Amino acid sequence: MWLRVNLNKQRYKRLKTSRSFWFLVGLLMASWFGYQQLKSEFQRPQALLVLGGATEREVFAAKFARTHPELPIWVSSGSNPEFAEWVFSEAGIKSDRVHLDYRAVDTVTNFTTLVDELKARGIDSVYLITSDDHMRRAQIIGEIVLGSRGISFKPVAVPSGRTPEPMQKALRDGARAILWLTTGYTGANFTQARIE
Repeated sequence: MWLRVNLNKQRYKRLKTSRSFWFLVGLLMASWFGYQQLKSEFQRPQALLVLGGATEREVFAAKFARTHPELPIWVSSGSNPEFAEWVFSEAGIKSDRVHLDYRAVDTVTNFTTLVDELKARGIDSVYLITSDDHMRRAQIIGEIVLGSRGISFKPVAVPSGRTPEPMQKALRDGARAILWLTTGYTGANFTQARIE
């Protein structure tokens, strides 16, 4: 009986320590995300980052860029170059402001292929433009990938009329962003293999 009481006390101590540990981890993560959000509120964006995947994002970005004439525009794996150039030209955006990049194959690589280039150009804050149904996933990845280089962002959602993506996609790609952060590997090949 004494042994059973002692074992229960030890389990309780471990459980209490474990709860404290996870509470502390959660508190630190919440503080970090809160800091990033606060930082992005006070930093003025220096560029537009448009995630490809839907032509309405580029059309929206072209209109948005007219109200921010000093900002360069980065489009990651959007529509074909001819269409993208036409959209921005029709909106009166000079071609030297528009940077089309086609290296990305998915949302995670939208960020990982451009983050170092943005940082090298001294860009510390961007407007992140994507569809509203895609924004949750983009924000999670952006917090990890852009945040790892000290780049903050302000989300600008493009109305799509679609329901938000499932949380599983956001969590999966968040894990892939952490994988990239720790190993340099995005897992894009694995994702593409599963899609095909």
